[in-house]
Amino acid sequence: MDRVVPGLIVAAFLVLVFGLMAIGWRTRRRRQADVVGLAPVPPGSATALLTEDLLYVATTRADSPLDRIAVAGLGFRSRAVLTVTAAGIELRLAAQQPGFIPVTALEGVGRATWTIDRVVGNDGLVFVRWSAPAEATGSPEAPGARTSLDSYFRSADPAALVAAITELIPTTAGAEA
Repeated sequence: MDRVVPGLIVAAFLVLVFGLMAIGWRTRRRRQADVVGLAPVPPGSATALLTEDLLYVATTRADSPLDRIAVAGLGFRSRAVLTVTAAGIELRLAAQQPGFIPVTALEGVGRATWTIDRVVGNDGLVFVRWSAPAEATGSPEAPGARTSLDSYFRSADPAALVAAITELIPTTAGAEA
C-alpha cells in the first residue's frame, strides 16, 4: 500500500500531462486550418537536378521559426528524400504521401542556424521559403490568398542544395531567416 498511492499520483500526473499535450496539438492544428500544405506530385517524372536523403526538421510560418506547422503531414521531424527538378521540389517524408512544391510557389532559399527544436552551427540548416494556398473556409484571408512557409532541412551538402534550388527561383535573392 505504501507504493500504490505514490504510483497512482504519478500515473494521474502523466495522464494529465499527455492529455494537455494532445489538446494543445489539436488546438494548434485547428488554428492552422488555413494551411493546405504540399501539393500532390504531378504525373510524369521530370529530370532530377539533385536528389538527397536528408533530415526534414520542420515547417514554420515565414519569419516565425518557432511557429511549427502541425497540419498536412508537416508536423513531425523525419527522414526525407528531396528531389529538385526543373518543375519544382518533390519531398518524400517518411510514412507520408509524397508532396510537391512547384517552381511558381518558391519564394527563396537560404541557410539558417536554428528553428523550432533544432540548433545547428555554421548555417547547417537549409530553409526553403514557399507559398501554399490558404484554405477558403475558415481562413480570415481572402479566397486565393497564399500563406508563406519556411521548411527546414538538415543536409549533408547544404551548399549544393541551396545552389540547386536557387537556380529554380526567378529572382536569385534568397530569403533571410
